[in-house]
Amino acid sequence: MSLIVDNDRYSIDALELGPMENFIYLLIDKKTGRAAVIDPAWDAEAIMKLAREKGVNITDILLTHSHYDHINAIEGILQNHDAQLHLLKDEARFWGESLAHPSLHHGGDTIKIGESEISILHTPGHTPGSACYHIDDNLIAGDTLFVFGCGRCDLEGGDPNIMFDTLKRLKQLPGNTLLLPGHNYAEKTTSSMEEQCEGNPFLFYDDRDEFVDYRMNIHDKVREYPYHAEHRHHK
Repeated sequence: MSLIVDNDRYSIDALELGPMENFIYLLIDKKTGRAAVIDPAWDAEAIMKLAREKGVNITDILLTHSHYDHINAIEGILQNHDAQLHLLKDEARFWGESLAHPSLHHGGDTIKIGESEISILHTPGHTPGSACYHIDDNLIAGDTLFVFGCGRCDLEGGDPNIMFDTLKRLKQLPGNTLLLPGHNYAEKTTSSMEEQCEGNPFLFYDDRDEFVDYRMNIHDKVREYPYHAEHRHHK
């Protein structure tokens, strides 16, 4: 899996790396040649090799959240590129690392990678400062929303009640929004929000308590990998 999005202004490539089937994304602004890596993990050299093949310099690192499997190649990137690290202030507080001059953001802020503008959505639930990066009709969602799944809420900082609210907001995105998840957990690697609203069981719930029960007590017992579309009678 490599090139996913390609238009006149920017491209987005994906690498699947590591034992947890992580997706690492490389967003390239075509006018300036600047490039942002989203959630660099597992193999810094593979990520930098892709950037070299594309003829671009990694100038920015964007984190959806601070779990080890999304950050463990940051140091390798920074040893070779003078890149600016971006994350939400809430996530930096949760992470607790002494980061070297990161750019701390709030939900609703925008990041410019060259001429390409990325909106930051604060999407807590998996961690307190989880973020999704929204550029045009593309949503890089980290562990907030998977294709036909969503992130765990039983790890430190997770909260299924907050995840319910987050997913309720994400359901309002246009149906043609392309979901780019943080892991390859499903029968397909990307999906539209329309397809997710129709087939992702985590998006079926209007009742908070039912959602929390499904996320915390039921889902892991009744579903198998790879995830596929469900029908609403599973609610």
